[in-house]
Amino acid sequence: MNLFGGVITVTGITYMLFCVFAIIFIGYALGRINIKGVDLGTAGVFIVALIYGCLFYGRLEGQMGEFTKDSLKVIENVGLIMFVSTVGFIAGPKFFSNIKKNFKSYVLLGAVIIFSGALVSVLCILIGRALGEADSNRLTAMVVGLFSGAMTSTPAFSAAKATVTEGYEDIVSVGYGIAYIYGVIGVVLFVQLVPKLLKANIPEELKKITSVETGTRRKKKEGKPFELDVFGIGVFALCACIGILVGMIKIPLTGKGLSGTTFSLTTTGGCLLTALVFGHFGRIGKLNIMPPTSMLKVFREFGLVLFLIGAGVSGGARFVENFQVIYFVYGFLITTLSMVIGYFFAVKVLKLNLLNALSAITGGMTSTPALGTLISVAGSEEVASAYAATYPFALICVVLATQFINILF
Repeated sequence: MNLFGGVITVTGITYMLFCVFAIIFIGYALGRINIKGVDLGTAGVFIVALIYGCLFYGRLEGQMGEFTKDSLKVIENVGLIMFVSTVGFIAGPKFFSNIKKNFKSYVLLGAVIIFSGALVSVLCILIGRALGEADSNRLTAMVVGLFSGAMTSTPAFSAAKATVTEGYEDIVSVGYGIAYIYGVIGVVLFVQLVPKLLKANIPEELKKITSVETGTRRKKKEGKPFELDVFGIGVFALCACIGILVGMIKIPLTGKGLSGTTFSLTTTGGCLLTALVFGHFGRIGKLNIMPPTSMLKVFREFGLVLFLIGAGVSGGARFVENFQVIYFVYGFLITTLSMVIGYFFAVKVLKLNLLNALSAITGGMTSTPALGTLISVAGSEEVASAYAATYPFALICVVLATQFINILF
């Protein structure tokens, strides 16, 4: 039996599904390996997906043909929608009161993190020129790709491809793939290592969040709500539909070198914003628009896993042939310096408590996997609020920074 005119076979789809579930199983097993209290957790799935992409992408392509990349993108996007929507629902009830109190802090922190990464990127371009890089357009395209990958930002990646010199779009993709690996793993390890190095009492740190936020918002009692379904899947789907539409709204940017360039929240930002609103209000009339917590936890984890598989397999496919040590070093510096500077700014200047600081950093780094890890470290979804508050500002900053680097160089 064939689908779509015989282009994709049922056998091919079955093979891809088998690979997806095998990656999940092996990835979780790898993530459970604990070295001195630190493990990869769900990021183990990303490592296995990368290895699979490096070794077996050709075999997958043999089964799926020209639809391989599109199929992986679908898996990645479905995962993103599930994950960021659940984050929005969970953070929604306390988000607006939280952001009202800490608005300036989150804006400043997001800007500091992205500005630090952009500054390091500029220095990498200057170093590359000093080392004798002959093609300046290629160097710029590579570094903006590294910057978007180091910040694990798909919107920045898209903006970079749209603004680089014509003919260098593929170089942006190469840089993104090289830096993305450490961009994911580095922040995941960071949010685990910092509490251990500080010997932080996680339950006490968690109390600092809940004590500030408890009682910040009343839910009005209006009688028994109407449920579309007991699992909340119907309202989740409604939220996703609205979020996708919001993410499709494009805002034209004006200025030198920006002609024809637009900014959008993308599907990720649109779904996050919509879910925050749903989570905040909880109801529309008698209709309950807040899915149960048990379902949200499952969707959050499964969405994260799908996202890591889609991004990991496609990234691994082109990693080996384009890898150069110097590019990895650039990506390492961009990611590491951005989050370290962001951490000290959050703690020393903004005086945020530890878990809020780490959560805001995952938002500032636009790192979906790191938030999942931090939730596991804290043992509570309460930490998602700072991520949700910082993420939108960081998203705007990283897209603009990518475009400005292209303009400058």
